[in-house]
Amino acid sequence: MKQVLIESYGTPWEVARCAEVPDVGAPAADEVVFDVLAFPINPADMWFCRGSYRLKPPLPATPGAECVGRVTAAGAGVKHVRAGDLVINLQRENWAQKRKVKGVDAIPLPPGIDLKQAAMVRINPPTAELMLSDFVTLEHGDWVIQNVANSAVGRLVIVLAHQRGLRTVNVVRRPELASDLRQLGADLVVVDADDLAARVASETGDAPIRLGLEAIGGKATGRLCDCVSTDATVVHYGSMSGLNPDVTRNNFIYRGVKLTGFMLGRFMARRNPQQIRELYAVLAQQVMDGRLYAPVDTVYPIEQIKEALAHADRGGRNGKILVSPNGAI
Repeated sequence: MKQVLIESYGTPWEVARCAEVPDVGAPAADEVVFDVLAFPINPADMWFCRGSYRLKPPLPATPGAECVGRVTAAGAGVKHVRAGDLVINLQRENWAQKRKVKGVDAIPLPPGIDLKQAAMVRINPPTAELMLSDFVTLEHGDWVIQNVANSAVGRLVIVLAHQRGLRTVNVVRRPELASDLRQLGADLVVVDADDLAARVASETGDAPIRLGLEAIGGKATGRLCDCVSTDATVVHYGSMSGLNPDVTRNNFIYRGVKLTGFMLGRFMARRNPQQIRELYAVLAQQVMDGRLYAPVDTVYPIEQIKEALAHADRGGRNGKILVSPNGAI
């Protein structure tokens, strides 16, 4: 079978290759085997290839934080999925034609779900959902502010917040993004700059903003902290700039702003397997209903992983880059 390997860290499309490896074999009683139908290339996967991600396993290693697959065999002790079911996988190393994982890590998806969208269910939708629910108790009409609003997570935050009756301030780098985000339900779209806090206060009528979601780092974190209200919480969940958050101490000492962090695995670990399945069932149904959607630019075969990685690193894309290892999409 085919599997993507990296044997050194570096430029992703230079270090990754499609290799022939032994088949995964039959499942044990508590395991599941599935064919990988599609996987996306996420920023964390690129960082993994470069060696700048938090996980640096011994090499050679296989990237891949998420995928969608179809079960080909389930061990006798696995009761919640069976052959033919669509699943996502809670474990990594998914850039391959086949996977064998513990049954508890295989999460069922409804039949008929769009495979491209299903490939992207594992990480971004629960990230958006849990950041809106696990930090601050928000009421109908409350404001949330986020930067990186045009990212996959940012767009999902807009949709999920709108469904809850929350209002969103969405910070972007380019003004031409505003129309597209408003169509998703964004209430306010503002371009990031040094006077961000003053403009947000003016546009919202000085409304209190008790939750901020931040994924740039550096001074962008500070600018977002300046926008939120006294005793608000700002959640740092990524660092597109590669810089640590740079926030003035006045926000902490005089206004009581709380800066905290989010990592999906850490928050999932607070939930039992049944709760995790229930969370994904709700999100998958929203995908089925067309309420959660992420644009896809191009789908590549696994043999063209180098081309796919190079494309994923370029600007100007109209969505995610996906790979279909078995030609399912």
